[in-house]
Amino acid sequence: MTMSDPVADMLTRIRNANTAKHDDVIIPGSKMKKAIADILLDEGYIKGVEVVSNGNFEDIKITLKYSNKDKSERVLTGLKKISKPGLRVHASATDMPYVLGGLGIAIVSTNKGIITDKEARKQNVGGEVLAFVW
Repeated sequence: MTMSDPVADMLTRIRNANTAKHDDVIIPGSKMKKAIADILLDEGYIKGVEVVSNGNFEDIKITLKYSNKDKSERVLTGLKKISKPGLRVHASATDMPYVLGGLGIAIVSTNKGIITDKEARKQNVGGEVLAFVW
């Protein structure tokens, strides 16, 4: 079965695993999903990213991060898909959105790759706003 929005599927799998307090989640792999997972890792929202082989395909194993050993408090509070297949959302470098007044991050697809909103402002580039993370 084909998927109309693989990035939304990835974010939903992470959100569901985080809500159920799982240790890790496995996602069908792609370059864009790997780049998004690397951003989440660099920003400290997840603990680890690993590419695992699944026969002919590669999957991405994301290890979720919790603040306590008993998983009572999640580090990743929220994920929201912004740009959808029916309505793409673009922003220039000057109109780049702030997530929770700068406490969260926006993941942006630019001509320089997939980067955060802070990096997009620093490089003075705009692009498609993929998701908000807080």
